[in-house]
Amino acid sequence: MALYSEKVMDHFRNPRNVGQIDDADGIGEVGNAKCGDIMRMYIKVDDASQTITDVKFNTFGCGSAIATSSMATEMILGKTVQEALSMSNRAVVEALDGLPPHKIHCSVLAEQAVRAAVKDYYDRKGIAYNPEDFPEVDEDELHDHCGL
Repeated sequence: MALYSEKVMDHFRNPRNVGQIDDADGIGEVGNAKCGDIMRMYIKVDDASQTITDVKFNTFGCGSAIATSSMATEMILGKTVQEALSMSNRAVVEALDGLPPHKIHCSVLAEQAVRAAVKDYYDRKGIAYNPEDFPEVDEDELHDHCGL
């Protein structure tokens, strides 16, 4: 059995939506210094429909971090910001046909990057939001996924 699925390898070798959006409506940056993965997610949003019309990412990290970033961008493109907030790290893992247990933290970072970009969008536009949609992350718990 291969360590990584074909989908993970495809998104690592051919990542989608790489780059940055200079006039982004929201930017989210998250990182896990203990594991060395850093993700920055950019979103462009149509204010009238609250739809994400463009999304890009830059990730410094392992192949799983790149693959989860790429998959997350595909999953939220064309969705409303509220739908993007409902994307879970489990959904990213499932869309990639799985990740090794010690790489699950990458999917958590991808989910966090999306949430951070949406929160930044709300903050920039002065849109009220439910703080419960943006829970604080327990870094020690995240590090437990790294096996460090």
